[in-house]
Amino acid sequence: MPESEQRLPDWVTFPKLTRAFENSILVDHPLDEVFPFFADAGNLEALTPPWLKFSILTEQPIKMEEGTLIDYQIRLHGIPMRWRTRIDLWEPPYRFVDSQIKGPYRIWHHEHLFEEINGQTKITDRIQYRVLGGKLVDNLMVWRDVQRIFEFRRSRMEELFVVQKAEAGGLTTGSVS
Repeated sequence: MPESEQRLPDWVTFPKLTRAFENSILVDHPLDEVFPFFADAGNLEALTPPWLKFSILTEQPIKMEEGTLIDYQIRLHGIPMRWRTRIDLWEPPYRFVDSQIKGPYRIWHHEHLFEEINGQTKITDRIQYRVLGGKLVDNLMVWRDVQRIFEFRRSRMEELFVVQKAEAGGLTTGSVS
């Protein structure tokens, strides 16, 4: 079993045929500077690739806490769609979890983790998702899109924060469970 699946919180259970994905990066900023950036939903636009034409529809500023609902609009392969997520877990400054309520996935569970290491911060994104169309659609289209989205996110974090490249984690591909 991939490491990312082994480390999911105990309270998370998913049906079979979900895909796991993990990405980590170590930035040269303390946790008390990094977490507030991610706690501001308005900054999500800066971390999302332009080809998704992402926009937040919920009135800002958005108060982040368990139960917060956030509405977005994106374009996937040119098709406009709405996406609604809910903050399921809010544990500043160490972790928060959002999940899709409505959108392009059958399941979308995104855990954001922040760990201070000697004055630096390790930022980890853990994703569990499942798509309509199952494994075939995932393998043909979605998996590559997820990788591209998080490669962009990683490059933006490298631009926004000083990154310790020698110690930074990389994209960790998961498998269908």
